[in-house]
Amino acid sequence: MTAKQTIEAGKAILGIEFGSTRIKAVLIDEQNKPIAQGSHEWENQLVDGLWTYSTEAIWYGLQDCYADLRKNVLKEFDTEIEILGGIGISAMMHGYMAFNDKEQILVPFRTWRNTNTAKAAAELSKLFNYNIPLRWSISHLYEAILDNEEHVKDIKFQTTLAGYIHWQLTGQKVLGVGDASGMIPVDPQTKTYNAEMVQKFNELIAPRGFSWQLLDIFPRVLVAGQNAGFLTEAGAKKLDISGHLKAGIPFCPPEGDAGTGMAATNAVKQRTGNVSAGTSSFSMIVLEKDLSKPYEPIDIVTTPDGSLVAMVHCNNCTSDINAWVGLFKEYQQMLGVPVDMNELYGRLFNKALEGDPDCGGLLSYNYVSGEPVTGLSDGRPMVVRSANDRFTLANFMRAHLYGAIAVLKFGNDILLKEEGVKVDRITGHGGYFKTPGVGQRMLAAALNSPISVMETAGEGGAWGIALLAAYVVNNPLKQNLAEWLDVNVFAGNTGSEIAPTADDVDGFNRYIENYKAGLAIEHAAVKAKK
Repeated sequence: MTAKQTIEAGKAILGIEFGSTRIKAVLIDEQNKPIAQGSHEWENQLVDGLWTYSTEAIWYGLQDCYADLRKNVLKEFDTEIEILGGIGISAMMHGYMAFNDKEQILVPFRTWRNTNTAKAAAELSKLFNYNIPLRWSISHLYEAILDNEEHVKDIKFQTTLAGYIHWQLTGQKVLGVGDASGMIPVDPQTKTYNAEMVQKFNELIAPRGFSWQLLDIFPRVLVAGQNAGFLTEAGAKKLDISGHLKAGIPFCPPEGDAGTGMAATNAVKQRTGNVSAGTSSFSMIVLEKDLSKPYEPIDIVTTPDGSLVAMVHCNNCTSDINAWVGLFKEYQQMLGVPVDMNELYGRLFNKALEGDPDCGGLLSYNYVSGEPVTGLSDGRPMVVRSANDRFTLANFMRAHLYGAIAVLKFGNDILLKEEGVKVDRITGHGGYFKTPGVGQRMLAAALNSPISVMETAGEGGAWGIALLAAYVVNNPLKQNLAEWLDVNVFAGNTGSEIAPTADDVDGFNRYIENYKAGLAIEHAAVKAKK
């Protein structure tokens, strides 16, 4: 069928992902190829010292994103979206959304970006003998308990952003196993919350006398391929305010952006990995076995079908680059030069390739927010140089591109060097890789490993969650997720690969040594400016 026929027949599948700066919708056809898109730009807010998005912003963003998709479909295909083959919801992982018995949110949504949970994360890591990151949902819950927050006693349901939207659209309090593994660790055998850790947590909080235990308030866990409910009448009105979309559409389990990144890069089988680099960055390597011990920079999460994954998550990636490109945009406008942002990014990124392999001594710390991996509770973006460094535009841009993935290298060095984790293919996706060949080359130098990027790299997680929705409704052979992706989506396509050069690897290593030494400057800046 043509794209128009696919839409009119109700066979198109919709994926929506809530990223940190953009909500994106992707409509795919029966060959799993994107045929239409919509988007909505948004920003988190710092309210009372915590990063948040209001529920009003969440729903306005979803509705505006869907309206943009609908408008684009009308313009391109002269048809309305009335029924769909399936829908999937994805969002930034972790964080804290707690609701009372009237389905009212008890405190503003606390995103993954918050670092106020250090005490809770440390105590839980010790209790579980397992690395529990600051941003995980269980850390937020326990920190609220430690801080004697009044609302905790009234919790009836706690979930992630993806789980919240899915619940409101379908009535189902469920979560995909990948997103669930960012609430509390998941057992890869049972593919649900680790029973021993759940029991330990319940025993820990028992003296507090709450009316609930953990499984009373956490969503039920589902794996990829399971039906996760259907669009309700109320949900259809919440999603499409024009009133054209009909109820009854099946949903896949809601997933986090890590899981959708794995699907979008065909990295769900063992010995594959991917790096997502946008507002934040994270790498995911699917493990053949568990690590020998817990490591603070490494989270253990799962693929959408429940396999163990080593995740290195960095709170900061391209936000500081974007700020500097915005400055160059202002300069062009001041000169009266027309600005094409795609061209501006492309020229600046390619200029970085002319820089010295070690950036001429320049350093970039991209810490818009705190960075737990390097022990920073708050962020101070800065460029550091000495009088004798080679301060050129090429080195300036290269330093920013290196700085965006510097922290990512810390955790991956543990995996690849100390743990000897084997990986056959690492695929990059996200805004960092949009300019062909540049971010790819930088990451290859950082990890000293070939990096692949597919033509679909820019489609990102919205396409990934659409694929997971397609896997629910279009899998007559009952293939496992890795097989289904291989055969039905990627058909052997592994993208274009760039291998690291010796000069680039040596240069990045010298940059990192300078970067580690200069972290004292960043720590001092955080301490000095309160």
